[in-house]
Amino acid sequence: MNILSIENLEKTLKDEPLFEGATLGLEDGEKVGIVGRNGAGKSTFLKTVMGIMTPDEGKVSQRAGTDMVYLEQTVSYGRGCTVRDYLYESGDRKISTLKEYRRAIDQGDEKTYQSLYDKIEKESLWDIEHEYEAIIESLGEKIPQERTMESLSGGQQKKVAIARVLSLSPDILLLDEPTNHLDIRSIEYLEAWIRNSSKAVIIVTHDRHILNECCTTIWELDKKHFYRHPGSFTSYLERREERIRMAEKEMARIETILRREREWLMRGPKARTGKDKNRKERIENMESQLGKVRDDRQRAFSSLDRRMGKKVLDAVSISKTYDGITLFSDFSFSFQKGQRIGLIGDNGAGKSTLLDILTGRTEPDSGTVDRGVNTFFGYYDQLGRNLASEKTIIEYAEDIGKRVVMSDGEDVSASRFLELFGFPVSMQRLPISTLSGGERRRLYLITRLLLNPNFLVLDEPTNDLDLETMENLESYILSFPGTVLISSHDRTFLDLTVDMLLVIEDRSISLFPGSYSEWKEEKDAKAATPARKEKEAGTRRERERKGLSYKEKKEKEEIERRMEELERSIDELESSFSSADDTELGSLKERTGKYNAAKAELEAISDRWLILAEKDEQGC
Repeated sequence: MNILSIENLEKTLKDEPLFEGATLGLEDGEKVGIVGRNGAGKSTFLKTVMGIMTPDEGKVSQRAGTDMVYLEQTVSYGRGCTVRDYLYESGDRKISTLKEYRRAIDQGDEKTYQSLYDKIEKESLWDIEHEYEAIIESLGEKIPQERTMESLSGGQQKKVAIARVLSLSPDILLLDEPTNHLDIRSIEYLEAWIRNSSKAVIIVTHDRHILNECCTTIWELDKKHFYRHPGSFTSYLERREERIRMAEKEMARIETILRREREWLMRGPKARTGKDKNRKERIENMESQLGKVRDDRQRAFSSLDRRMGKKVLDAVSISKTYDGITLFSDFSFSFQKGQRIGLIGDNGAGKSTLLDILTGRTEPDSGTVDRGVNTFFGYYDQLGRNLASEKTIIEYAEDIGKRVVMSDGEDVSASRFLELFGFPVSMQRLPISTLSGGERRRLYLITRLLLNPNFLVLDEPTNDLDLETMENLESYILSFPGTVLISSHDRTFLDLTVDMLLVIEDRSISLFPGSYSEWKEEKDAKAATPARKEKEAGTRRERERKGLSYKEKKEKEEIERRMEELERSIDELESSFSSADDTELGSLKERTGKYNAAKAELEAISDRWLILAEKDEQGC
């Protein structure tokens, strides 16, 4: 049964229809991922469903008594707002009840606050503030509730915002790009919450790991229409791949027809009479259709190969401290051509600082960075992306580089390169000042690639990128002939683009020669070993307490100790039988006698151990 129904929903912004005829249903506990290109209208759709924006047509209805909470991309708050105040500014029904209760107490309205007290007790609303604080701590932050929101970093603000929506435990949770500015540990916490929660979730995200591990349904927004794909994100990708293959077949068919039709056009004026006007229109339509099909094709590509010397970059014993806190120390590494390296660590561990040091923007406290003479960086950072320019998109791009060479040898224009990263020709004459923040960041990324670097440094490049653009960036990186260093919280992106990791942890930097998934698997295995041993020891103690007396427990332990001794002795004697000469264990005859005696004793005490072990099991 649907907990949320969306019927014929339509919305137009700036005279451009974003979506139309959207008819979808959300079941109780269903996890839905929304995918589509940047600017397609995903965020607007969530705001319209939430009621923040009014639809042009259609309606959204919820089952009676259903709570719905929305996490926006950008964290907003009032001036001087503290972390505690932020919880109470949510506008949620549960928070409104708590605020009304406090107001009734302040006004001495005994009848009202008693009524609200009973409601709060019934719905367990007293726990919200405690849960809010606990989730913030689980996300890796110990933030005093009196701290102002404006004093927090962007990552901390995002964690507080996530803690607010999760602590409210709504029936329906709408999440708009929740992983932006989070570290991997926080993302894994959010992923576990979504996966294990019984609540319904609609999430707009570029994190393919969350889409695949958490979502049971994909809603695809493509060319103003929503398409429902039941199943995992992997199933959706398989269907999309099949659609692209079909589109390529259609493109080949259209190209064959167009080749024949263009030959007809070239025959001269006699062939192009007035009665053939419809034929010319069909040719134009096919050319337009061909362009649309080409838009769906993804190609491997790379930039021009700038010459790189034998020495790329050597970091020697570098250290850095901020505000008396050591970020990392004594880090040494020699970067080589062709390496694709990922950089991971918690928020605040020093990832961006390390990138700034390697690229020469920041000096280390100690140690040296020796860059090769021919090393040329293309650095996409998180701070210098505000493109203050009155130029158009294409003018700005061409000022940096006019040509890009694809991996198949084709030389394409900057305009075509912009198209690959989500800037169609229709947008390229727009002034940069008209672009959204996300579009400016995407343009900044493109300009770093157009610089034709041989050492590519990317700091959280996947923020604000849609899936298609990310796939194109991955293709670029995999074809890139130089050195690549990527700091990212996107686990799938790391797995697809890098083959080794630099890990900032416990104020030091270590190298892991493998993918992110391999590193995580090894880390989890190491963490699980002590916990498993403790669990087994606890289970053993519990079983002994329930099933065996103290005397029997001591007897069982003594038998186990003696069994280990006998097994070692038997192994040693068996190994000695390869020599007929006398050894430290005696002559062959003596060793044979010891061996038979040890085997007999082991068999005898094993029978007693089995009795005690069976009694132990029966007491569990």
